Amino acid sequence: MKMKYIKQNYKFFIVLLLTLILITIKFPYYIDTPGSTSNVKDKINIKGYESEGSFNIVYVREYRATIPTLIISLFNKNWDTIKQDDVLLETENDESYFKRDKILMDESISNAIFVAFTYANKDINIKSSEVNVIYVDPNSDTNLKVGDVIVSINGTKIKSKQDISNIIESLSYNDKLNIKVKNNDKEYNKYAYIKNDNGSKKIGLLLSSINKYDTNPKIDVKVDSNESGSSGGLVTALYIYDSLVEDDLTNGLKIVVTGTIDIDGKVGSIGGVKYKLKSAVKNNADIFIVPSGDNYKEAMKLKEKNNYDIDIVSAETFKQVIDYLYKL
Repeated sequence: MKMKYIKQNYKFFIVLLLTLILITIKFPYYIDTPGSTSNVKDKINIKGYESEGSFNIVYVREYRATIPTLIISLFNKNWDTIKQDDVLLETENDESYFKRDKILMDESISNAIFVAFTYANKDINIKSSEVNVIYVDPNSDTNLKVGDVIVSINGTKIKSKQDISNIIESLSYNDKLNIKVKNNDKEYNKYAYIKNDNGSKKIGLLLSSINKYDTNPKIDVKVDSNESGSSGGLVTALYIYDSLVEDDLTNGLKIVVTGTIDIDGKVGSIGGVKYKLKSAVKNNADIFIVPSGDNYKEAMKLKEKNNYDIDIVSAETFKQVIDYLYKL
């Protein structure tokens, strides 16, 4: 009976199989497209002052290239094909890339909280600190992996990247580090050997430091499971600061912001400027704040080319941005 059914419908099964192949085969490319904008207020729970306007985070949608998405990108001027090598670091795969971006997002939120509370002169104290592995060099001699949280090295508790640097500098080339790590709430004993990298002592890791804070008022930042990346750091800091001070920094305007932020308040560059500017314009933003340098130049070039009706502001530091907003 089953064989008879299959014979009668074999054309359907062939089409179904071909369709599955078309949509599941992945190519060494990504497809980047403009995403949406979202009021960052919806992600942050803090008891503070309300503003008439809004600070908005802006997204870039990124897809793994398949035959259908590659075909669409040929006909849609807002869809761009990006080489995998321009997205992933050497030896990275989709999973480790997403983990790295998740950790960098957590670091950006941590930095944003510290900067905002510090500039607003509000109470903030470090509750805990952790150092995360975000990349492992293929030439390193270690069994560490992306997502490991370094707890201790040779019995010394680790609270910062500087702690690790101090230990490495105190030892010699080819010395072995006995490293205790935490990953998914489990502890593991791992290792790394110190290598000679052009006269410097290295263990071949990229690391990220994340602090958790006790603050007054309390703050809780929530993100979606599919969100990643550090480009929301500046907008998070601006919204938190605006909630902590009586003045309305938005001046009743819709402000779209992109840019990373470090713990010293410096704004860092981001990718996907053209997609983010298009989203800001499409969603009727009044101001688009973008990192200085190449990001700002690209945004201004696009504004002039497309005659966008939006003010574009260059951001170098958190203080410079809030000074600009106060002058409005």
